[in-house]
Amino acid sequence: MATRQARLDEFPNNLPRPAGEPFELLCEDHNGTYLLPFLCRWQENGWHNSTTGQRVDATVVGWRVPLR
Repeated sequence: MATRQARLDEFPNNLPRPAGEPFELLCEDHNGTYLLPFLCRWQENGWHNSTTGQRVDATVVGWRVPLR
């Protein structure tokens, strides 16, 4: 099992977030970190599901260009 720091290292949060570009998001809650099962796009008011457009209601701790 990866440590929290190892997961954070895979998802730097200092990358630019060009609007409209898809990203994988690493989120965190009281249970730990988790990867959202869908791609997201940054808009002025936050992260949104790339497919549905619904705003992501989670604590995002990192993002990266999709590895898929």
